[in-house]
Amino acid sequence: MEQFLTTLQNLTFIQYATFIPLFLIIYFIPTILAYFFNKQNLKIIAIANVPAGFSMLIWFALIIFSITGNASDKLLKKLKLKNNETKQA
Repeated sequence: MEQFLTTLQNLTFIQYATFIPLFLIIYFIPTILAYFFNKQNLKIIAIANVPAGFSMLIWFALIIFSITGNASDKLLKKLKLKNNETKQA
């Protein structure tokens, strides 16, 4: 940890200008993915993303939730349609 802090202290302005946006993009990947895949839960994921970034386990769980939100809804709709078709036949 000390080596990381020392490295951060020795960065130049250009390196900071590159590091900070990249860090924020990586930190907020669950929110970015939710914007594209799970808009109905975007606010919840964005709020949960702030403290979740400190815990890798919760951060990965948020990534999975942000990607599978609409996929699970679509899968449930398909299953309901298939069940209705088999009942009608």
